[in-house]
Amino acid sequence: MMCTGVAVATAQDVIIAPEQDTIIREYVQKKPLASISVPGVELNIGSTLPETVEVHRFEDVPDVKYEYVVVDNRTVLVEPGTRRIVKIYD
Repeated sequence: MMCTGVAVATAQDVIIAPEQDTIIREYVQKKPLASISVPGVELNIGSTLPETVEVHRFEDVPDVKYEYVVVDNRTVLVEPGTRRIVKIYD
């Protein structure tokens, strides 16, 4: 059997549609947050932010179910409830 390089999403992978990605990028540019530092937390997909970190909702943006925060000058998308990092924008 030959593998043709097709990416397969696992249950942990979060796929963000290109349109949503553009909306998110434009939103965070228009409404920038101050960057914070979170000592002891590695910024990786799947890492969990501590309860002490204030995350923000995308106000007036339909279909974006994530929250965000800016850590070390990188926008971090977080899953509400679990506080798990799902995407990091440089």
